[in-house]
Amino acid sequence: MTKRIAILGGTFNPPHLGHLYIAEQVFEMLNLDEIRFMPNAVPPHKKVTEGISDENRVELVRKAIEGNSHFKMELYEIEKGGASYTYDTMLELTKREPNTEFYFIIGADMVEFLPKWYKIDRLMELVTFIGVTRSGFQLNTDYPIKKLELPLFDVSSSGIRAQIKADKSVRYMVPDNVYYAIKECRFYES
Repeated sequence: MTKRIAILGGTFNPPHLGHLYIAEQVFEMLNLDEIRFMPNAVPPHKKVTEGISDENRVELVRKAIEGNSHFKMELYEIEKGGASYTYDTMLELTKREPNTEFYFIIGADMVEFLPKWYKIDRLMELVTFIGVTRSGFQLNTDYPIKKLELPLFDVSSSGIRAQIKADKSVRYMVPDNVYYAIKECRFYES
């Protein structure tokens, strides 16, 4: 029997309620078996200059998804280390799990960037992309993706980090257990 799994990749620096909301909506709308949150070590398109260690990000994602039986963690890119290209990752995952139909969730900002993705045409053979709405971006592309128009949930990890640096509360932007872990460990404080 073929499993249907969607990957939600990102730095998750920190994970927030927007990530969980998108994952839950995709899970329900596409009737999937599970959603895997995949923290990346070094995203090739982003310069990670602030934040916390990989181990701490993984622990925050673990806290964020606990209690949801169809949310899992995919640690391939963290364990591999270094720069990660989605094509290489998905090639490995499809070899490891040949009876799985993989989907890959991206925000509208990344939909517009698809032509620049590493080996994008070959990647399209490995996964079905799911593009979800994001404030300020369109779901326009010539690539065959599933487009999901979700109500906008305008929260971002960079915004959360800025709030914390400004000594402002981020409660209700992140799950409670993530909020308390951030406060207890004083993550993202200036």
